[in-house]
Amino acid sequence: MQPGIYLLLLMGVDTSVRVGSLGTVSFATGYYGYVGSALGPGGLARVSRHMWVASGKGTRPRWHIDYLLTNLGFRLLRVYCAITVERLECPLAHAIPLQVVPGFGSSDCNCEGHLFFSPEDPDQEITNSFEAVGLYPEIRPAHLPGTER
Repeated sequence: MQPGIYLLLLMGVDTSVRVGSLGTVSFATGYYGYVGSALGPGGLARVSRHMWVASGKGTRPRWHIDYLLTNLGFRLLRVYCAITVERLECPLAHAIPLQVVPGFGSSDCNCEGHLFFSPEDPDQEITNSFEAVGLYPEIRPAHLPGTER
């Protein structure tokens, strides 16, 4: 699988979720976009792992986003993927003009966070943010065949 970066778009309802070392985080009803990188040996196959976790058939949470993917108050809607070998995860996170969830998904960098909130569907903002870092995302369905929750 090719390397790249991605954004998982989830819809969530008013809830609080225990998120690993972040502790309990409160979430308002709305849309949440999580920026991640897939530059390692498996490349963008990491997105399939996230979809598998979201289906309810995955393993124990490993990353911050897994806590939302396994929570029944959240539903994975779409996945935006772009092939690149450049480390553009943080530049993409900085380009997104939405409210940041502090500390979420950014324990290995200096970003304020890699999870973003919007009360309305942020499709255009997400697409524009990818384009701002020179990438044009492929938008994928939110589930693997046969894994609908």
